Amino acid sequence: MPTQTTAPSPTLEDYRRQLDAIRRDADDLLGGLSDAQFNWRPDPHRWAVAECVSHLNVSGAAYLPALDRSIADAREHGLTGGKPFRPGLLGGWMTRSMEPPPRMRMRAPKSILPAAPDRPLAEVQAEFMALQDELERRFRDAEGVDLRRARVTSPVASFLRVRLGDAFGFLLSHERRHLWQARRVREEPGFPKR
Repeated sequence: MPTQTTAPSPTLEDYRRQLDAIRRDADDLLGGLSDAQFNWRPDPHRWAVAECVSHLNVSGAAYLPALDRSIADAREHGLTGGKPFRPGLLGGWMTRSMEPPPRMRMRAPKSILPAAPDRPLAEVQAEFMALQDELERRFRDAEGVDLRRARVTSPVASFLRVRLGDAFGFLLSHERRHLWQARRVREEPGFPKR
């Protein structure tokens, strides 16, 4: 639970603003698409809009328990307050490497590949918006926690531990990257008209 006696974290306030922008971008991107457009692939080796969003749902859901553990552990061990958050070396690099447009291609680990293809737009979009609500809840839960000293273990690579503030920043940049990727699919010359 957030501490009532502390001022809101400027970092978490900024993350909330970024999350609101991501919600608006997703609404704009997905608005008016048919299921056929949503599931259309430019070629067999590239993802459809549906797969970009589904990947965000799967990867974001994988991170939620790790975020919860980090916040709970930080409170249990008194890792509260602290200096203003600044990204760490590794976490800052990870976040910057995810920002669109991508400077290098990466393969998604099997554990966070998109769910089954040809899912209805309404279903995947509802999952995405629910995930955004869950992330926002973690931002609220992290109020008062030292975002520099609290650590998150990656659910994808257990040897990787980053600052809680960096994990939040990484997730937001990861969402921007794949929404950007999905927008490129919509701009393909062969994208279906309906």
